[in-house]
Formats: sequence, structure tokens, C-alpha cells
Amino acid sequence: MARHYKRPDDYWLKPDPRFQDKILSKFINCVMIGGEKATAQRCVYGALEAIQTRLEKERAADKEKAESMPRSSIELFHLALENVRPAVEVRSKRVGGANYQVPMQLNKRRQQSLSFRWLIEAAREEKGRPMHLRLAKELWDAAKNEGKAVTTKENTHRMADANKAFAHFAW
Repeated sequence: MARHYKRPDDYWLKPDPRFQDKILSKFINCVMIGGEKATAQRCVYGALEAIQTRLEKERAADKEKAESMPRSSIELFHLALENVRPAVEVRSKRVGGANYQVPMQLNKRRQQSLSFRWLIEAAREEKGRPMHLRLAKELWDAAKNEGKAVTTKENTHRMADANKAFAHFAW
């Protein structure tokens, strides 16, 4: 009898061409609209270049803060993802004719998809500038624990904390 081996989720995903990073490749795929991957890559790479320029400018301006700053834009990207990544979310459960907002733990894959979604939505909501600049600003803010995406995460955690009493409905 043959045994079936479950491959990891990112088995078929190729790393992005510039940084050789699978997480960045997945992020580019989430930014993509209508199958236009080259446009999504241009947008994300433009954002990372803008971040790199700003990092170098900040490092030159303030030597003391230079040690605590990320060295490259890809490190800042990962720091931003880490700051936006939620630990819990609330899900609606119907119990005995009443709906309860039940806090539930999230697995790594769901955490990553929510953080991607919140960052991209926050960048798309802001209007009036090119997307790569909006995305760069949102990533920069998220790395500093500020911005709309981090606010969304904090609100989610706050709702889960407020509804801790219903945690026993999580089955």
C-alpha cells in the first residue's frame, strides 16, 4: 500500500528572482491583480527600493540609531510582517440560538495570510500616490509598529481579549 506524503505549502512556490525569498514571492502573488505578475513585482520591488533609499538616508543622518535599524529593505519587510502578524482572531459561533465572538488561536499559515492582506489593504486604501510608495510607507510604518495594518492587528487582539469569556466555545 502506497503512503501519501503531504508536501509543504510552499513546495511549488519559486523564490522571487531578486532576493531569493519565498515569503516575498508569496507576498508578490498576493499583491498581483488579474494575473499581472510583472506589474506586482515592479510594485513590490519599487517599494523595497524606496525603503532601501530611506534606510540609507536615515542611517547617514543618525549614526546612533543605525545599529538598531534593519540593514536592508528585505529585513525591514520581514520585521514589518512580524509586527503585523496576529496571534488570535475572533470567529463567530452559533451556540443555543445566540452568536458569540469566540477568540481562537491562529496557525502560522493563517497568520501570514492575514498579515499580507492587512498590509496590502492598508496600502490600497490610501489614494493619491503610486502603489509602490504607498506600500513602502505602510511597510515602513509596520516595521516601527505604527500604521493601519498594525492598528488592525491591535483591534483584533483587543476584540479577542474582550471576548475571553467565550473561549470555552472554541472546539
